[in-house]
Amino acid sequence: MSRKSTAGPDLDDISWQIIEQLQEDGRRSYGAIAKVVGLSEAAVRQRVQRLTEAGVVQIVAVTDPLLVGGHRQAMVGVRVSGPLEPVASALSDMPETIYVVLCAGGFDILCEIVCDDDAHLAEVLASRIRSIPGVAGTETFVYLQLRKESYRWGTHRPLNQ
Repeated sequence: MSRKSTAGPDLDDISWQIIEQLQEDGRRSYGAIAKVVGLSEAAVRQRVQRLTEAGVVQIVAVTDPLLVGGHRQAMVGVRVSGPLEPVASALSDMPETIYVVLCAGGFDILCEIVCDDDAHLAEVLASRIRSIPGVAGTETFVYLQLRKESYRWGTHRPLNQ
């Protein structure tokens, strides 16, 4: 899901409750959600459709890359000389990238990649990432073990909610 720096749609308490229900179980039926939030099944379906179309939620199957063929994961810190957007776009277009974020600190961009093995990782780093115009340097953090991965952000409502 692409996060934009501009303010998103205003979410009322019911929308937040629906998001939280889907984060607990993305396969939860509209009827089950309707019982919890106090709406009809049709109303929940419409709200989920609007949330999806607005880019607020994305309902997908999340896999463990290590269990489905991606045997090497890494986070790559990228330092950029010049505009960030062209580099971020080039990284986002790579099939190996699963996460790209512009950031502050020691790196301009963080890019998470999933590769078949170490040789694939080396090829992606040397031949593709480092050859992107504007990339001034990279630092690679190879994952040894995934200890936590959570997609349950729904309870972190803005203070004005």
